[in-house]
Amino acid sequence: MTITISTDSKNRFPWRKGNRYELLLDGHHFFPEILSALKSATHFIIIELYLVKSGEVANRFISALLQAAQRDVQIFLLLDDYGTQGLKEDDRNRLRHQQIQIIYYNPLGSHSTLRNLYKILWRKTGYDLHRDHRKLILIDGAVAFVGGLGLTDEFDPLHKPERCWRENVVKIEGPVITDWYCLFKQSWDQYATTPLSLPMPHPPVLQCGGFARVAYSQGRGANKIKRELLKRTTHAEHRIWLCTAYFLPSWRFRQKLRRAARKGIDVRLLLPGPHTDHTSVRHAGRRHYYRLLRSGVQIFEYQPRVLHAKTLVCDNWISLGSNNFDQWGLTWNQEANLEVEDQVFTETIEQMFTQDFAQSREITLAEWHQRTWYQRLAEQTWGKVDQWVNKITNRIRRYR
Repeated sequence: MTITISTDSKNRFPWRKGNRYELLLDGHHFFPEILSALKSATHFIIIELYLVKSGEVANRFISALLQAAQRDVQIFLLLDDYGTQGLKEDDRNRLRHQQIQIIYYNPLGSHSTLRNLYKILWRKTGYDLHRDHRKLILIDGAVAFVGGLGLTDEFDPLHKPERCWRENVVKIEGPVITDWYCLFKQSWDQYATTPLSLPMPHPPVLQCGGFARVAYSQGRGANKIKRELLKRTTHAEHRIWLCTAYFLPSWRFRQKLRRAARKGIDVRLLLPGPHTDHTSVRHAGRRHYYRLLRSGVQIFEYQPRVLHAKTLVCDNWISLGSNNFDQWGLTWNQEANLEVEDQVFTETIEQMFTQDFAQSREITLAEWHQRTWYQRLAEQTWGKVDQWVNKITNRIRRYR
């Protein structure tokens, strides 16, 4: 297996060698690992998350953070204001500690859906649409966890042993942690009254692993994830495997997938099946199946549980993190992914996809022609809604 690292002066963060990665599948693996790391923290804890909701998982994490605060560990929480609407006032009050600083990203003037829609549609302002969708937990500048997790009971196997959401998290050690810290500091300094003043972490280069890099999008500016996504799918030679929870790709991305499949490249999509947290999005995305299947793209719908994972493989290059590779997220959200070119980690990701494909139902073109009238109606209806939303948001973007 050949690893080829391209140089790109437009990317803020460079490729770094000497990192260690561990793939943690689902909450029964990543929650214990993260909680154990929090309990061993001695200097600082950084957490940047979108979805936080009161429940058993949030309670365990709040307790771990309070224990760390009692050890004089400095704690910095950057939480999205919209994504934390489910965090009860009692839990917010519990986090009020002199060692804990909390910043809410892009605070909304109101948590009323109708009032926010009025601001967006009538005033033509897209400011409230910008959300922080990144997921990062960094401890003592030595270990970091990135992926698509949220602090909610939906990811908890103890709460829902057979229905917990399917999710990926990567545990990272090595020099690339410095860049994750810098990315967090940039967002923190934007909203905090005082800049983050922790010493810059410089983890040692480990005698293992291949290359890794941080890719990010800012919603209102740089979008390294989108640029690399289009570049890698254009130049893929052997395979493009995509796993996403919300399949609403841009026309340009769909075109690249179809072209690759017509050239004989192994193009496979791992998408949500009957269990999903956004049925409307699933129906809207399914309207693209016909042209993709006709071009030779293989489509698999995951059956056992809600699929919330996000991973893209192009040949031996991997992108994994918070981004769903969807049009909305790439337009409005702050996102962050870990890019990896490492033989051992690539084999691990291959095994993960193979297991998930085995638990999925492949959709064939012949079967697609025979779907029910209700499925066709749902695709048309929600597809029109998706088009309507895109037209409105495109107009809003022109007013920015």
